Amino acid sequence: MIWIFVLLPLAGALVAWLIPDNRRRPLVLPVIAVLHLALTVTLLLQTPPPSPDRWIFLDPLGKLSLICNSVLFFICANYAVGYLKLRRKRPNRVLCVSLLVCLSAMTLVAVSQHLGLLWIALEMTTITMAPLIYFNRNARSIEATWKYLLICSVGIAIALLGLFFLAYSTIVAKQEVTLLLGTLIDTAADLHAGWRHAAFIFLLVGFGSKMGLAPLHTWKPDAYGEAPGLVGALLAGGLVNCALLALLRVYQVAVASTEAVLFQEVLLGMGLVSMAFAAVFMARQSDFKRMLAYSSVEHVGIIAVALGLGKGALFGALLHMLNNAFTKGVLFLSCGNIHRAYNSKSTQFVRGALRRTPWSGALFLAAFLAITGSPPFGPFVSEFTIVSSAFVQQNYWTGALFLLFLAMIFIGMASTVIPVVLGKVPDDLERTPYRDTAPTVWPPLVLMALVLMLGLWLPESLQELLHQAAGLLEGGR
Repeated sequence: MIWIFVLLPLAGALVAWLIPDNRRRPLVLPVIAVLHLALTVTLLLQTPPPSPDRWIFLDPLGKLSLICNSVLFFICANYAVGYLKLRRKRPNRVLCVSLLVCLSAMTLVAVSQHLGLLWIALEMTTITMAPLIYFNRNARSIEATWKYLLICSVGIAIALLGLFFLAYSTIVAKQEVTLLLGTLIDTAADLHAGWRHAAFIFLLVGFGSKMGLAPLHTWKPDAYGEAPGLVGALLAGGLVNCALLALLRVYQVAVASTEAVLFQEVLLGMGLVSMAFAAVFMARQSDFKRMLAYSSVEHVGIIAVALGLGKGALFGALLHMLNNAFTKGVLFLSCGNIHRAYNSKSTQFVRGALRRTPWSGALFLAAFLAITGSPPFGPFVSEFTIVSSAFVQQNYWTGALFLLFLAMIFIGMASTVIPVVLGKVPDDLERTPYRDTAPTVWPPLVLMALVLMLGLWLPESLQELLHQAAGLLEGGR
């Protein structure tokens, strides 16, 4: 069943490649997305047992990642139909195929219980995202693509070295050589301390660069700024969550070893540094798509802080993974609409979006309030859970810095978003044909409704899944 789940998007990619018509090809995306989402629900209700070799299994952490990626891809796939209809002159075969192969890779990341297989799937997401960033085929997009490939490939190579060190630590400890997650967790305390320590450092740096933790985030502003809105949504909500899941697997091994405290302290430091970087670079940002890149740096930092705090903050970290993915989807899809309406990403020219694109402008404003932790949206609940946990643990400096950075980021982001949405439309504005239409508005609207729901009501089944996943991170099996 699970292998069918992984292979379904690849079959869709083959069909998309064989369809010669540029107008009909995008219709494959929502069809595969619906089937994938249906299979996701089926697997959540009836989870199959581990594969005989224990390489494949869908545990609570994998389920959360799968929910994120499947829902987000469903929304982006439906948005892509309306978006590509507006860009018929641009060939879309590579984009459609790459999106579906990426979905297959993200699914494999979620179900992998072998760190080597997980690394291969994560590298596949890196490769398949590259042509998506280059979709506009101009000088700035090729520069963004090369920077993305260079930094992420170096990061993933460093992570591979970390896996080699982890495997070698089992050899030095005279154990069976393995990268199976369950076996590593059971024997983590007995692994050779030096090689295990080196492995954790390399894995943290490698997967941290893929997540975009500062100062390893330098690929994000260019990639997010130049990619189409639907690609930005998948980068910020899908790709980042895959890298986060890889880091959570390492976190499980670290907690089972004697180095949990050191690993958490490093994560806590990197998380606060990421929030500080975002606060500084988000101020007076003139490109609103690049601004979203620094917002992504902030929120992976928030999750890293929560992982560093541990205990009750782990529930908040996992809930924030969902909230951030869905809210970023709204931000990128709505700002993509605004970009097309104005043919510009600069706040110098983009003003009064509520007048020119009322739906997209309203969604962009609502998502801004949500992503900065305003009630009653989902991110408020997860961020409140994290900061309250810091104060409960009497980690007052962390809690105070967390709140300070949130306030700075709110002010910096507001100085960009509010003029874009509420300002006066420039008199000399270039006339563009784009206006809000149902195919490009309802997908982010559905996501915004999910973000609001997660702030007002958490389904009992989702709460239970979050608690189970947090239990895995605390050292449970």
